[in-house]
Amino acid sequence: MTDTLPDRLSSDPTSGFYDAALLERGVGVLFKGAEKTNVEEYCVSEGWIRVQAGKAKDRKGQPLTIKLKGPVEVFFKED
Repeated sequence: MTDTLPDRLSSDPTSGFYDAALLERGVGVLFKGAEKTNVEEYCVSEGWIRVQAGKAKDRKGQPLTIKLKGPVEVFFKED
């Protein structure tokens, strides 16, 4: 396992950017200097995160998400 995080990562198993091993290890996201715990997906190079939009669901039962733009930093969480 490497110590570098991918540019883009998703917590949705149906996504092409899903990586179970990294998510089990623990990935933290800083968005605009504040740690976010409800991030569904992030992209560092494009500067955005996706978070759930309340309790709303789409027609397939997946949570609706909104894209927030700003500076994104990612890190491994320590035990």
